[in-house]
Amino acid sequence: MAVPAGVELARPYVELSYIDAACERQRRPLLDCVTARFEDTPPVRPFRWSRGERHFAGWYWAATTGQHVGFESWLERDRLVLMDSDPEVVGIASQPFWLHWHDGKRERRHAPDYFVRRTDGSAVVIDVRADERIEPKDVEAFEATRVACAQAGWRFERVGVPEAVMLANVRWLSRYRHPRCLHRRAANRLLEVFATPGPLLAGADTAGDRLATLPTLFHLLWRQELVAEDLSVELLGPRTVVRLSDGGAP
Repeated sequence: MAVPAGVELARPYVELSYIDAACERQRRPLLDCVTARFEDTPPVRPFRWSRGERHFAGWYWAATTGQHVGFESWLERDRLVLMDSDPEVVGIASQPFWLHWHDGKRERRHAPDYFVRRTDGSAVVIDVRADERIEPKDVEAFEATRVACAQAGWRFERVGVPEAVMLANVRWLSRYRHPRCLHRRAANRLLEVFATPGPLLAGADTAGDRLATLPTLFHLLWRQELVAEDLSVELLGPRTVVRLSDGGAP
């Protein structure tokens, strides 16, 4: 990869290739791309699955964006669910670009798993890999990505297997992430009931018929308008204490 004249060689020269809004492939210097909205770009490579492969690719409907976001493994899917449940996340794209750099011997490239935009406007580039599956070439790619992100003013995270109890709870709530689960009258009543913290099922019954109130209750928990205590250490259940989120009001 040729380095243009005038580029500071004390830092690795990095280019990005991506698909623009006109569905055209572009390749540009990293520093020309720092303000690009990569949370809106399509993946730079397809998501495929075939019999016998260890990975299982697919598409997840994200409540954050109202669109499908791709994943290449169950671990990526789990991390995607956790990102989608984070109220500080406002945009998510999978495989947003290729990073191109030269390691001194040959040109290398790496496609990070996700690009995330947060409510404060900051960007996070995320790679998903279990600790025990990181090979030397992965270490090099993650380090090159970290350095590139630092140049661009983005944060870089390499995340692994999430905590099991929290993941189980968030996956359950994700079943109710679609706006169709929100019934405004039931939501208003639930917010009133849980202004005083109390058990999940008893509060749902107080708010009305549980078949009508529970989907909305789980949706409010997904959106974190209501908060369930100890989700990181206990599975969600009838006696889980639910309350308004900090600063919330019925």
